[in-house]
Amino acid sequence: MKGLLLVFAGLAIAMQPVQAQRKKGVDSASAVITYGFGSNGKTIPGNELQLFIDHQRAHIVAGNGKQKEQQFLQMSEQASLQVLSLPNNEVYTLKKPFSEYAAPELLPDTATILGYVCKKAKLFIRSNTIEVWYTNALTLKGTPNITIAPGLGLVLKIVRNGNSETLAKKITYRKITDAELAWPTNTGTMVNDAAYMRQVIDSRYTTLPVFNQEQISWGNNPANPQGEQLNQTYHYAGGTVILKKVSLPAVKKGETLFAELTQYSNGDAYDRTGSVFMIPADKATSFLDGLQKGVQALPLFTANNGSPYHGMVATDNYLPALEILRFFTPFGVRQFNNQVKIAGYNWADSVIYKQDITELHNRLQGDVWLGVYIGNYDKGGHKVSLSLKYYPGDAEDENRATPNWIYPIFNTTNLMEMAGQEYATLFDKDSLKVTVNIPEGLRNVQLRFLTTGHGGWGGGDEFNPKQNEIFVDGKRIYHFIPWRTDCATYRLSNPASGNFGNGLSSSDLSRSNWCPGTLTSPVIISLPDITPGLHTIQVAIPQGKPEGSSQSFWNVSGTLIGEKK
Repeated sequence: MKGLLLVFAGLAIAMQPVQAQRKKGVDSASAVITYGFGSNGKTIPGNELQLFIDHQRAHIVAGNGKQKEQQFLQMSEQASLQVLSLPNNEVYTLKKPFSEYAAPELLPDTATILGYVCKKAKLFIRSNTIEVWYTNALTLKGTPNITIAPGLGLVLKIVRNGNSETLAKKITYRKITDAELAWPTNTGTMVNDAAYMRQVIDSRYTTLPVFNQEQISWGNNPANPQGEQLNQTYHYAGGTVILKKVSLPAVKKGETLFAELTQYSNGDAYDRTGSVFMIPADKATSFLDGLQKGVQALPLFTANNGSPYHGMVATDNYLPALEILRFFTPFGVRQFNNQVKIAGYNWADSVIYKQDITELHNRLQGDVWLGVYIGNYDKGGHKVSLSLKYYPGDAEDENRATPNWIYPIFNTTNLMEMAGQEYATLFDKDSLKVTVNIPEGLRNVQLRFLTTGHGGWGGGDEFNPKQNEIFVDGKRIYHFIPWRTDCATYRLSNPASGNFGNGLSSSDLSRSNWCPGTLTSPVIISLPDITPGLHTIQVAIPQGKPEGSSQSFWNVSGTLIGEKK
């Protein structure tokens, strides 16, 4: 008997640290549970979560609690509440029954956490294995993760995939204040899962619309606004170029910038070259002069083939258009979907082109001219929408080095094609050369290089691989064959693409670094040996010979980027 008394006494002593957290007369259904996080057996310092429980209601608060989204558990109704409050004062709420969350598998294992014997459960969420330890020995109910076992009991430990851990560090019994519980008094608009998730994701970053459903077409001769007004759309080159002066926010440390363009046919059935560009205004002459006054206002050079080329290379008094995106329209997406019906082919409604352009961010702030070009001779043409998306960075991103010197040096894409700007056929007997002055104090200099080959017949450069070579001061520093073999991947964006006798469609064919309905990504070429002063950068391509009225040409653009002290 004495031995049994000693055992019970030992148990009572062992339980004292936990029981001491709830003093006599303190409500057993009101407490704050503090959780910590770990990864691969190591504690993540300074990262905590608190679960405020007040009887049948609970509030999950991560970090400093200043999140746009607040999460609650309503035990009496066996439901969760997720409330999103936006800066524009709009509020969206998702109310979801516990029964709609992943059902846990109850297991016989147990573990002791904070002095409480906990049972184990397991569930699978999006191919992740989640292990949960919970107790029903307390009046308190809740979970630190709203999606994991919200109705099981009090969850004290969660392990994801065996290495990521959420663990209760302490339970403090006390009265929960109204501010801590923060129970929502304004639930705003009640929405379903899909609508709520869209609102949450969109609230995490900033979208700046530039163009919305603008038509790029030929021959409609729309009148332009007077002067150079902000936020007004201008049409040039017969309507195949749209342009707008916009005010862009200043660069924030660690921020990531994306450009997103949505396009569909409004009448034109063909695959066309497209470009999103910015017009530098650093020099006495800019590409805007060419748009407003005609291509003759732009500086020209005469190649070895005897032909003049306007506005394609930098000079002391001119910078060419800075190319942001190079894209290619598919064959007739949306406009021709119902005209070409094939069993099992579910045509896309439009094409979305989205690319990280953070390396150009420092050029894209303040008042700038942004434009979109699609070469076509169709009155319906194409419809496009363009936006810039700013994604905030974390502490690690803030230390990321980003270029603050961005200098476009050549762009042979004839953005003013329909206003007489020449196709870049110069590579048949010449190379493209430009002299640049590299300033002092520049480091990590790189060339952002975009290239696509054109000439749409069997012998044209569009369908024949050609090596591109880059030289600096006569020394070859980079060479490659720009070639795409994945064009058939995008068949469902190309309803109007012709089908050949062998079953292939035109849009399936491999091409010189582009496919109908895709972006062409830039190549980033390091220039570690370039020094301050004058240098000649040269692009050489063995352009194919013309056949009859058909000719090959290459659209190349180059922008120097670096970090200036």
